Amino acid sequence: MLQINMADVMNVIGSLTPYLIAIGVLFALALIITFAVNKKTVKEVATRKIVHSESWLVALVGIVVAVSMMLTGPLSTLLNNATTTKYMLSDTTVSKANELAKEVQSEAITMLKNDDSNLPLSNKKVNVFGWGSTNPVYGGTGSMSKQYKTVSLLDGMKQAGLKTNTELSKLYTDYRKDRPEVGMFAQDWTLPEVPAKQYSDKLVSDAKDFSDEAVVVLTRVGGEGADLPTDMKAKGITYKNNSKDYDDFQKGESFLQLSKTERDMIDLVTSNFKKVTLVYNGANTFQFDFLNDYPQIQSVVWCPPAGQTGFSALGEVLAGETNPSGKTSDTFLKNLTKSVSYNNFGKFEYTNMADKAAKYKGFTGDDVTAIPGFVNYSEGIYVGYKFYETASDEGLINYDDTVAFPFGYGLSYTSFDQKLDSVKYKGGKVTVTATVTNTGDKAGKDVVEVYYNPPYTDGGIEKASKNLAGFEKTKELQPGESQKVTVKFDDDDMASYDYKGAKAYVLEKGDYDISIQSDSHHVIDHKAITVKDTVTYDSDSNTHNGDKTVATNQFDDVAGDVTYLSRADHFANYKEATAAPTNFKMSDKAKETFYNNSNYDPKKFDKDSDKMPTTGAKNGLKLSDMYGKDYDDADWDKLLDQLTFDDMDNLIANGGYGTQALKSVGKIQLTDADGPASLNNNFTGVGSIGFPASTAFACTWNKDLAKQFGEMIGDMAHDMHVAGWYAPAMNIHRNAFSGRTFEYFSEDSLLSGVMASSEISGAKSKGVYSFMKHFALNDQETKRTEMLCTWTNEQAMREIYLKPFEMSVKEGGAQAVMSSFNYIGNTYAGADSALLQTVLRGEWGFKGFVLTDYFGGYGYQNADQEVRAGNDSMLATTKITNHITDKSATSVKAMRQAAHNILYTAANSWQYANGEPKVATPIWKTAMYVAWGVVAVLVIGLEFLTIKRYLSRKKAVATIEPAAEPAQAE
Repeated sequence: MLQINMADVMNVIGSLTPYLIAIGVLFALALIITFAVNKKTVKEVATRKIVHSESWLVALVGIVVAVSMMLTGPLSTLLNNATTTKYMLSDTTVSKANELAKEVQSEAITMLKNDDSNLPLSNKKVNVFGWGSTNPVYGGTGSMSKQYKTVSLLDGMKQAGLKTNTELSKLYTDYRKDRPEVGMFAQDWTLPEVPAKQYSDKLVSDAKDFSDEAVVVLTRVGGEGADLPTDMKAKGITYKNNSKDYDDFQKGESFLQLSKTERDMIDLVTSNFKKVTLVYNGANTFQFDFLNDYPQIQSVVWCPPAGQTGFSALGEVLAGETNPSGKTSDTFLKNLTKSVSYNNFGKFEYTNMADKAAKYKGFTGDDVTAIPGFVNYSEGIYVGYKFYETASDEGLINYDDTVAFPFGYGLSYTSFDQKLDSVKYKGGKVTVTATVTNTGDKAGKDVVEVYYNPPYTDGGIEKASKNLAGFEKTKELQPGESQKVTVKFDDDDMASYDYKGAKAYVLEKGDYDISIQSDSHHVIDHKAITVKDTVTYDSDSNTHNGDKTVATNQFDDVAGDVTYLSRADHFANYKEATAAPTNFKMSDKAKETFYNNSNYDPKKFDKDSDKMPTTGAKNGLKLSDMYGKDYDDADWDKLLDQLTFDDMDNLIANGGYGTQALKSVGKIQLTDADGPASLNNNFTGVGSIGFPASTAFACTWNKDLAKQFGEMIGDMAHDMHVAGWYAPAMNIHRNAFSGRTFEYFSEDSLLSGVMASSEISGAKSKGVYSFMKHFALNDQETKRTEMLCTWTNEQAMREIYLKPFEMSVKEGGAQAVMSSFNYIGNTYAGADSALLQTVLRGEWGFKGFVLTDYFGGYGYQNADQEVRAGNDSMLATTKITNHITDKSATSVKAMRQAAHNILYTAANSWQYANGEPKVATPIWKTAMYVAWGVVAVLVIGLEFLTIKRYLSRKKAVATIEPAAEPAQAE
């Protein structure tokens, strides 16, 4: 999601140009009338020797009309948003939101190491090292609201009764005081850590006298618009000290490794303190290859971006008031360059697509020329732990040398025993029952993680040896207390998508090993179930996971010319499949159907068989009449008949941060707010409480907290008069360097889907529709708005990247979707009918509307193309290529369908729950009405004066006596 940029401003000016020209013409007309009719000179007019009402009457009326058209036309949306009442959160909502946000973070904080029970801190006085301690990560860059109090990391420690060394903190704040604040879409990759030589002997001595406890804080932040650097040296990134630049990284070292200055600081700390706790504050998995070098680092805590109040929870965890219960949402590697996706992530451009280059205005208003690029998801289904666990089982890797901390891993201040009671398989349902007992001496929570290992035939359908099937978090268990936990799932959840053979989901016969595990790698206990016969989900009477229509191949072309990783013969093709790309040419076949704004002509896709729908009917229905009615109710056709072409175009083209008012059906303007961890009205400037990042929610492994968050979004939306929420985002942590990792949940599709669908369900219970995003395969920021062609096979699409969206529709009841910037293969996601129509609406049964990601044009976003493919609305704030230009029956038919989808979602929002909403007239409209009244009075007055003057002149002419005739000569 993006905000208004300089190009938008230029578009606004451009849209007003015709009206400004009209005003100028009317002034010129008035002058002509003045000169010609009254026969006066320019000097006489300029010196006000002549002001005749009839001269200016045309200009006055015309100018008012032109200005009114300008206000009610291109400026209306901006004016409505700019003058919208700033609805704020109630004190009650703020209090409840802060409380919930802290609870979320308390369960998200994940303890990765705790040798000799180093934590909780035994000394309430603590030295906190690292510049990040005074500049922690709350969310993504520029994503936090500043309207409410924010608890800093040091504030959180103080609230928990910990006293920190203020001398150290002052060292960091003084060192970074000139560092500018990073806003949205701006990245500062420098790490202004204080060089070790600047720690004076006295400062170190004072620190040792202050406390024997040391906490080192490392932070890493990401944000929208750019991925994290994989080679800091190549980026030329340095830190500055005493007016000199210093290289902080060697060639090939990444942003997710220790910098030289950080390592020097850790050397200093570990040489002076025997008990050191390392707190990593960030969403992206850090490269913990250095821990064995520092035995003094006895504890490691992962604190994902904490939101506005989450650092209170960190303080309580360190102090021992809260027992950490978080589990990793991703696999932490010892060497990120060994990631299965490392070589196929980043910037790759085609060398044969110059003729398809796109030219547009960038965010700064500068001209941009973009060449189509690509990214190959060559690892197929082997994403995250699914690769590392399977590769270990196949003997491809040494697991302990590769993985620092597994997926689903986390320690506690107490100990738990999990006993597998039973695994039952009956009627297509798998039921796993386990008993969890707190065997330690502190209260705490644990997670029951259930995995399955399917039967695999060498060279057959690709399958990972470890797959998360379900999970449940316990209540807080007191020492000695037990809880019986049940995890249920359908057997078809274990089916694999066979895109080569059956072209359908297939549950192969054989033994499926069901296990409860402490994480993705360590099995507690297991038991096999047997599927007696292979089931192929290829008929309407036997669809997969409740699909409305059979799921079959829709994306054959998206596989492209990529070699995909295969488990066959122990990953024999690993080296070839995971190597960096060498082919930088799009195939001729793909190029033939590659479209952007330079070569898309809607008329080429018009259908003669399409019939023009009815428009402008007077059926007397209002949108409020449709609340609660079925999507296919006959009254929808009557209501849609009332819409004019302009109505539909307005609804489709101007979808930025809300849906437009339509007088013909009595629809009010509704506001949609940006996310992902809060609600932000980009026009009024009002924001809600900022919650912990989505990654933090995944680390809680607590679906109930996710649902409570959705419900809180609903409560905050009611306070702020917001109808829709641009979230949650559920793309996959395919690679650790993704800039938007904080906004997404996990590397695992099931964990992501459970969290996302729970949030959506919670918001829906309050009548708020959530825009699940970014649909789909928007898993990197690099070139995302530059026609990034994403190539993958259909099995990976369905099992990994589409699964969270599918769950959000089927289980969460999603009512809205935000499509993504990238291309799916060679087709823009927002214009991909296979994705938006066949799969989303056809297979999954989605009923609602699809909105683009921010509509900047970018040389390929085109409303004519998108609306026909099932993308109903453009997230646009200005006039660009977001308006429908083709008025054929094919186009109008698609517009009508889009209007149906948008209005159906709007009608079922909370603002229509009690009938037609009452909306105050915007202040600018009131002012315009007053101006009309004043002008009307002036026009009447001027007309009166004109008539009076005319009559006076006529009377004067009538009363003049004829001149005497000259005397005749005698």
